[in-house]
Amino acid sequence: MTQPPDPNNQQPNMGGPPSEAGQPSMPPPPQAGEPNMAPPPPQAGQPNMDGPPPQAGYYPPAPPVPVSAYGQPDMRAIPGMYFDQASGLQLPNGVELASIGRRIGSYFLAIPLAIVTLGIGYIIWGLIVWANGQTPAFQVLGMRCWRTETNRVPGWGYMALREVVGGIVEGLLSIITELLSFIFMVTRPDRRCIKDLIAGTVVLHDPNKVLASAPKQ
Repeated sequence: MTQPPDPNNQQPNMGGPPSEAGQPSMPPPPQAGEPNMAPPPPQAGQPNMDGPPPQAGYYPPAPPVPVSAYGQPDMRAIPGMYFDQASGLQLPNGVELASIGRRIGSYFLAIPLAIVTLGIGYIIWGLIVWANGQTPAFQVLGMRCWRTETNRVPGWGYMALREVVGGIVEGLLSIITELLSFIFMVTRPDRRCIKDLIAGTVVLHDPNKVLASAPKQ
């Protein structure tokens, strides 16, 4: 005669048919060769990707800023040139920024030169020396114009822009614009007047004619 099963001696269901009502069903153990799907524990030193997000207002540190990005002038001179501390310009070796006294002298020297050459001679003289970045007064006083944007001596075209267009602008309001141009030349560290601002030039003292054979623009 078959005895009824003992409820206290029941074995758990290990993946077989469903157990009777009221008894829990346990998952089967992994078989040999089957991958373990459980996530591995985080290794030491690895960030916890499941952790809480950074708090509001947190920003990652910025990379170091190079020294040249602070707006300070680059004082490394181009070969054949030097850095002029007073004007902050790169100038060719052997020349210097024309002094205020020499610039004023060129204004007053142009008047007797125009009288001696009867005006027309001064104009012809100017048209010739413009090709070398000079005016008649500049040539007598050993001065020459220089374009700092291209590091070239201005040619005939830029000198015509400086002397013709710049001269017209300086004479628009007569003594007012001429006085303003003079104030610019005296107070600016690069000693540029209105003519120089229009043509993009500075005036250099070149007593040894270093720039006589320099490239023209």
